[in-house]
Amino acid sequence: MARLSEHGIRLSSMSPSYLESNSTSHTWPFSAVAELIDNASDPGVTAKNIWIDVVTVREQLCLSFMDNGSGMTPNKLHKMLSFGFTEKGSSKSSHQPIGVYGNGFKSGSMRLGRDALIFTKNGGCQSVGMLSQSFLQAIKAQAVIVPIAPFNQQTNILLFKASLRAILKYSLFQSVSELQEQLDSIQGKKGTKILIWNVRRNKDGKPEFDFDTDAEDIRLPEIRSEETQGKWRRDYYKQRRDSNGVPEMEFSLRAYLSILYLKPRIQIILRQKKVQTKLIAKSLSMIENDVYKPQFIVSFHLLQNLSLSFQPALSVVSVSLRYYYSF
Repeated sequence: MARLSEHGIRLSSMSPSYLESNSTSHTWPFSAVAELIDNASDPGVTAKNIWIDVVTVREQLCLSFMDNGSGMTPNKLHKMLSFGFTEKGSSKSSHQPIGVYGNGFKSGSMRLGRDALIFTKNGGCQSVGMLSQSFLQAIKAQAVIVPIAPFNQQTNILLFKASLRAILKYSLFQSVSELQEQLDSIQGKKGTKILIWNVRRNKDGKPEFDFDTDAEDIRLPEIRSEETQGKWRRDYYKQRRDSNGVPEMEFSLRAYLSILYLKPRIQIILRQKKVQTKLIAKSLSMIENDVYKPQFIVSFHLLQNLSLSFQPALSVVSVSLRYYYSF
């Protein structure tokens, strides 16, 4: 029986298959990684550091994301695991939120793997949540459901035991003590840790990412399987790496993260080594300036200074605009 709203009308539901179709908005896996970093750096979380690593849990390869931000209450965690909810809004400060549609975590995490566990603590409450396609498939769910098990950070009194049973049965951890170990691995009293497993694999059975070539990086392999040979895929899947025409950021996560933000607000540690930020705006060459004067039907004019610059080594074009008002 479908749930009814307070108006006595049936509520809409979300099919589990939407988790997979929604993730296809990321045709490039690095953009899915960026979604999770954006969530940690946005206002309301404002983490100073995020650690990205590759770990093995019960012989399962996992991607790990851990930040030292403000953490989440059970209610905020539920909204993060739901679709379209966001409390970021607009900010009057210079720190503007990146994600405003309430979809980034779902699309990003499900692009990287089929299942995700979220461990979070905000100083008063600890919570464990699960977004899992494998779980939904196993129970033959007709709609997306997200088990969340919160418990008091001081007394460890568990709430919502049905959710806890589901997490212990269908996740990588089989006891409360194992879940507690993951929560304790979060540095400080506040923060969030995400574990993604059943990572995406190619048709040949190999992981989409190359974790072995460089122990301090996560890379895209040079030779791809048949499923990545379609015309809709990006050129980095078929171009040769020994050519100067392929920027490193196209296949190296470390290189990509080094130029991810124009104004970095978070330190990224990839596989236990800090990512050295490169300020693109200060490193571009061949800068050209142009000034034009748009026409307005108002009593003031706007002079706009357009600056174009190009960095051959990165194959990147930067455009910057400066506005000057004259009355």
